[in-house]
Amino acid sequence: MATATETKNLRTPIVCVMGHVDHGKTSLLDKIRGTTVVDKEAGAITQHIGATEVPLGTIKAMCGNMMAASVVIPGLLFIDTPGHHAFTTLRSRGGALADLAVLVVDITEGFQPQTIEAIKILRQFKTPFVVAANKIDKIQGWAPSPNSPFIKSFTGQPDYVKAAIETKTYELVGKLSDLGFSSDRYDRIRDFTRNVGIVPISAKTGEGIPDLLMVLIGLAQKFLEDSLRMTVTGPGVGTVLEVKEERGLGFTIDAIIYDGVIKVGDTIVIGGKEKPFTTKVRALLKPKPNREIRVEERFDRVSRLTAAAGVKILAPGLENAMAGSPLRVATEENKETVLKEIEGEMEKARIVTDETGIMIKADTLGSLEAIVNELRGAGIKVAMAEVGDISKKDIINAETLPEAMDRVILGFNVQILAETKEYLQASDIKVFTNDVIYRLIEDYEKWQKAQKDMADKKRFEEIVRPGKIRYLPNCTFRQSKPAVIGVHVMGGCIKPGITLIKPDGSKVGVIKQIQERNESLSIATQGKEVAISIEGPTAGRQINEGDIYYVDVPEPHSKVLEFELKDTIRQDELEVLMEFVAIKRKNNPFWGR
Repeated sequence: MATATETKNLRTPIVCVMGHVDHGKTSLLDKIRGTTVVDKEAGAITQHIGATEVPLGTIKAMCGNMMAASVVIPGLLFIDTPGHHAFTTLRSRGGALADLAVLVVDITEGFQPQTIEAIKILRQFKTPFVVAANKIDKIQGWAPSPNSPFIKSFTGQPDYVKAAIETKTYELVGKLSDLGFSSDRYDRIRDFTRNVGIVPISAKTGEGIPDLLMVLIGLAQKFLEDSLRMTVTGPGVGTVLEVKEERGLGFTIDAIIYDGVIKVGDTIVIGGKEKPFTTKVRALLKPKPNREIRVEERFDRVSRLTAAAGVKILAPGLENAMAGSPLRVATEENKETVLKEIEGEMEKARIVTDETGIMIKADTLGSLEAIVNELRGAGIKVAMAEVGDISKKDIINAETLPEAMDRVILGFNVQILAETKEYLQASDIKVFTNDVIYRLIEDYEKWQKAQKDMADKKRFEEIVRPGKIRYLPNCTFRQSKPAVIGVHVMGGCIKPGITLIKPDGSKVGVIKQIQERNESLSIATQGKEVAISIEGPTAGRQINEGDIYYVDVPEPHSKVLEFELKDTIRQDELEVLMEFVAIKRKNNPFWGR
């Protein structure tokens, strides 16, 4: 039995909820806590790590007589992590903080790229996990029994529905086996320390959620007992989730305290925008049970907080705090040591930028890392990455970048300051802002592609393209000054202003005009039969009916066409280009290389 002191210091286990986007992570938590946080998220996709404390009383009420009488932990602290794969870094942190994890998988879709990514993170941090096979209500023929244990609902289903559930479950078992994990449906497992439990659930109807909570409570007690982490007595350790300025309170920080104890009056060390700093806790505001720290408006004032917990902290100087940075309780004796330790952690987290590239502004270190990692994965360089709103200084810095395509600022969940908006109107800097990371990156990539396409189109228009024509018989309309003849375009194209050469490389002359049925053309492509006027030659002397002529493509243009734009030009143009290049390389093998 736990003593009174131990009961007071019982540690709330942290459960990290992970999985693929849209597979129902936040919806699951909403069902447990009776809230609708999912509706308040930008794009209905979780953008920050949120924390919700679900006390043991709530869990017992949902589980009923399924819950063992010997449970001593005070409840569970759920961390809801972002679902999009850009959040690898945030999920890594979530995995590192968590004692346990729930991997939410849509049973109708199975494992997706982000599901596998989450498993790799859990394996890396050796975090025990349970698979919540969500959306059983979508199985055709499923007869819902709201909020019932899965086994009770499952028993009442038609045989073909049971067979479908079994099939889908064993598809998950097979995938987990491929990834090196032994697993089965939770009610068939005796030792959860050796096997991963799969709990079929519906976040929509509540079915299976009692089973899931029961498994989590059992796992939490078992693993915390084994790791001797049932009680906490040391100084509080946490992570800053968000820095806010709130009416009547001034600047506050939302944090997760994941180890130790924090009290009003404690000295805390926090990672800052410039460097770590110390301050004293004036107040601790704890969300009411089953409420989420990011959206809860009413809090309980507490004098002391035991890990793990989400908390809003009031203290002087918090405007200097950086979201995503470490937080630690310190004493006068070890304050300098803790300052140096956090400075070292912040230095490791600092993003190494490229010499050239675009600029990134984000609201937290985790968001910043996520965006930078995503962009670099796509081969996009980042010249600057900082936490904070977009300022006039940022625009001025962007204007100094040498490449026009780099004069871009991506802002995630940040504001464009008022004075910045005025300055921006007269600037050529492109600014993208969004509060959903993948949409921000998609918007930028669409713009980048459009700009590249425009540049390629302009460049392509300026390049002299290959062309091959044949002087048609009985089509000499004027002999000279200029010669006017009829030609067939055999491949590629011809335009006014281009020079023609013969297959031996000798010059023919310059096309002045192209006409078809007495109408002037700006271009004539393969298959056309047109009249052209040529400045230079005399028909019947330098040029003759039946002759073949090529467009004289300048060497730099030929290089671009052959080595850069080869995949963008038509096959007939490419064939003519290769014939033309062969003519040039007869006398100079290195021409156009």
